[in-house]
Amino acid sequence: MTDTTTKENSDQNFTFRETGGGITLSLLVAADEGNVIGKNNQLPWHLPADLKYFKNLTWGLPIVMGRKTYESIGKPLPGRTNIVITRNKDYAAEGIVVVHTIEEALTVAQQKGAKEIFVIGGAEIFNSVFSGAHRIYLTRIHHRFEGDVFFPELGNNWQLVKQQKQEADEKNAYAHTFQVWERGL
Repeated sequence: MTDTTTKENSDQNFTFRETGGGITLSLLVAADEGNVIGKNNQLPWHLPADLKYFKNLTWGLPIVMGRKTYESIGKPLPGRTNIVITRNKDYAAEGIVVVHTIEEALTVAQQKGAKEIFVIGGAEIFNSVFSGAHRIYLTRIHHRFEGDVFFPELGNNWQLVKQQKQEADEKNAYAHTFQVWERGL
């Protein structure tokens, strides 16, 4: 059985095909209570617990990100295939795979034999793949920050399947909840 989801985008048509037993397309994001995910191309918070969660989820798997997200990180993340999407045909950096469309990024990730692909941002990339995503790993930060980049609202077709609340502590200034959402049937 083949499930095909298409997302129209101003730059391209995005089609993600999953075959039975195939790849899960997941979004991995931290957002505050107003869905802020960034300000001035940076995270407006520092939560070591979320960074550890991110590392544990993505270790050994392909991560897909836009060029601005990659540049805000500043280096390839170790232990993962770093796939960077950019419109700049001349862009290159050591330790990453450069592609120019979302479909190319997913093809590279599929060729790695992974069972799950993590899209880690930024907003333009999230918006491009949102309708084709199967799962969202959302760290909900229980605070409101100023921001200029937002994650889309989850509609009624998403079901919360798991959550784990973390209180603020000496290392993590804000309470937060690790949530896993799956697209409903």
